[in-house]
Amino acid sequence: MRLPSAPADLRNVVARLLSVQLEFRNQLLIAHPMALSLEMSVTMQSPKIVAYLKPSCGWSQGVRAVMKKYNLSFEDRDIINDPAQRQEMIVKSGQMLSPCVEVNGNMLADVSGEEIERWMLSNGLIKPNDVQPDAPTNQPCAHEMPAGAPLPFRR
Repeated sequence: MRLPSAPADLRNVVARLLSVQLEFRNQLLIAHPMALSLEMSVTMQSPKIVAYLKPSCGWSQGVRAVMKKYNLSFEDRDIINDPAQRQEMIVKSGQMLSPCVEVNGNMLADVSGEEIERWMLSNGLIKPNDVQPDAPTNQPCAHEMPAGAPLPFRR
């Protein structure tokens, strides 16, 4: 194969390569329909996620469960055992409650796994799937849940 000597030749070579690539893709999709879902999963960009979480908190476990459900890589920053991470969370979110999750530079403060999932779906960062999360995505730890007895309120 000779190298193109002029820009027009280069454009023709690139156009031919793109044509061959498209033709190959179409033939592959006809022969193997599952190739489309593979192609979509490879080409869909994974969001950059930094999660400011507690090691053993129900809300934090819910965020982790959503990340696992969608096979998303994320930075799990421990705000209990690392005071610098907690301080960074407070500065970035403007408040002290957790979990806080930063997705592609958007800080979502004091959120549940359910809220993170809904936000990412509505922003087209993930596609719905039928995988069940491995932890509740919208509840505190068991020891933080109210007991069966009603709470007494003063009138």
